Amino acid sequence: MFKVPGFVDVQVNGFLGVSFSDGKLTEAEFIRVSSEVLKRGTAAFMATVITSSEEMYKNALAVIARAMRAPELEGRILGIHAEGPFLSSKPGAVGAHNPAWVRSPSIEFFKKMQEWADGQIRILTIAAENEGAPELTKYAVSQGVTVSLGHHLAAYDDLRRCADAGAALLTHLGNGIPNEINRHHNAIWSGMACDGLTAMIITDGHHLPMPVIKSIIRAKGIDNVIITSDASAIAGMPPGEYFTLGNRAVIEENGLLHNPDKKCLVGSSATIMECANHLGSLGFLTPEEIFRMAFTNPLKAIKVDPASIKTGAEYVWNEKLRKFVSA
Repeated sequence: MFKVPGFVDVQVNGFLGVSFSDGKLTEAEFIRVSSEVLKRGTAAFMATVITSSEEMYKNALAVIARAMRAPELEGRILGIHAEGPFLSSKPGAVGAHNPAWVRSPSIEFFKKMQEWADGQIRILTIAAENEGAPELTKYAVSQGVTVSLGHHLAAYDDLRRCADAGAALLTHLGNGIPNEINRHHNAIWSGMACDGLTAMIITDGHHLPMPVIKSIIRAKGIDNVIITSDASAIAGMPPGEYFTLGNRAVIEENGLLHNPDKKCLVGSSATIMECANHLGSLGFLTPEEIFRMAFTNPLKAIKVDPASIKTGAEYVWNEKLRKFVSA
C-alpha cells in the first residue's frame, strides 16, 4: 500500500475568499485560511503574492512573514513565492495580473521586497525576455532564492540566458501566455527544450489538457516536473460569481475558474490534492511518480529536507479509483 503525508504546493494565492495579495491582509486571516489549506491534503505550501502595488507589498509580505511563524503553522509554510512584479505586461502573457503594476527587472526593488518579507521570499517568478532579467536572476540566486521563468513571451535564447544565470524553474508552463501563439516559436516549446529548467504545471483538469500534460512530462522527465495548484483566493468557495484581484471571476460547477470578460483563467479553484488526483485519473503515471512531482521535487527546488515535513496525516493510493484517499 503506497502512503503519503499529503503534497507540497509552491503556488497558493489564497483560500476561502482571502487573498495573500491584499494590502489589508491580517495575520489572523492568513493563519485561519492557511490552516484550512493544510487540512485538505496539503502537507506544506508557499504563500504566493502576485504583481501588486508597492503599498500592498509592504503590508502583505510583512504580514505573511510574521504569520508563517505561528505555532499552528510551524514547518508547514515554506516561504513566499513572489509571482511578479517583474513579468511581461503584454496581453495574454500578463494573465490575470494588473499590467499597470508590472515593473522592469530591478535588483533594488527586489531588495526592498525581500526586506519587507524579512527574507522569506524563496521563489521569484520573472519574465525571461525582459531587459535585466539575467542580472536579476543572478542576484536573486546569489541570495538563496529560486528563480522561475513565466508570464512571458520568451524565446529559447531568452530562457537559456536566464538558465545560465541560475534560473531553475518554469512557472505554470503552458499557461500565462496568449491563447494564440506561433506554432513553432513560442514559450511552451522553448520551455520544454531548455535543459536545466524544471517545469511547474497546473493539473487541475482545466489549465492543461491531457496531451499537453503528458508531453511536458515526457519531454522533461519525472524528476524535472513539479505539480502545483495555483489556487486562487476564492479556491474552496462554492460555484458562483466573485470579484478577486481586479477580476470578475466565475467558478463553474465543474471547478473551472475564469474571467469571462478577459477570456482567461484566474488561477485555480483546486487544492494540490485535487491536482494530484486529476493527474492520477489520466492513467499513465504511477502513484510513486505523482508523489515525486508533487512532494519530492518541489522541496528539492527550494532546498527543503523532505524529512522536515511532518503532518500527522496519511493518505493512501486507491488503485481502483486511481486517486489518493484518507487512510
